[in-house]
Amino acid sequence: MIASVLKLGPKDIKTLRVTDDYSLHRVVYSMFEDRRSEAEKNASVPSGFLYADKGGDGNGRLILLLSDREPLKPAHGTLESKTVDEKFLAFERYRFEVLINPTKRDNQSRKIIALRDRDEITRWFIDKAPASWGFSVQPSTLQLKTLQVKQFVKQSHSVTHGGAELTGVLEVVDRALFIKSFQQGIGRGRAFGFGLLQIAPITSSLNN
Repeated sequence: MIASVLKLGPKDIKTLRVTDDYSLHRVVYSMFEDRRSEAEKNASVPSGFLYADKGGDGNGRLILLLSDREPLKPAHGTLESKTVDEKFLAFERYRFEVLINPTKRDNQSRKIIALRDRDEITRWFIDKAPASWGFSVQPSTLQLKTLQVKQFVKQSHSVTHGGAELTGVLEVVDRALFIKSFQQGIGRGRAFGFGLLQIAPITSSLNN
């Protein structure tokens, strides 16, 4: 896997017409050749790359990328990339940050329902993590920093995604599933900047 940082200056943002979440999605997708067939896309086969918009200020914008192949050199902005060492994913505990799209399926209607209550979101994340993503979360460390809404128009249709920015400490309980979660992201909306696990190993019990 390859971790990259894309830095866009004010002129880059203006030239690329980055005005909303969909235009940023367009910029990121232009950096990778899509290897999937239409059938694979419809079947939600992973694209092989994830991104997280870290925002910015008057000096520009920062986007984190994780991909299974080298990104194409962007026409605008600067890109720095490095290979993720296998040892990076061999630790037992990590500090993490993730912007996730919290949803659940209604048992009766089978419709996908967005979660908006802060307590419900943290309980959902803690309960879902071990079986779905291969790690457990220390409840005392989990913080819901912000609730966000991504809204944009795609092909004349209005699209809305709710996001929860979570931080905390995780412990790996299923190594293979954890690695898959890191590589492919977690939750829904990964094509629009959700689900990238940003992790830092905890190497000592002193770093609680």
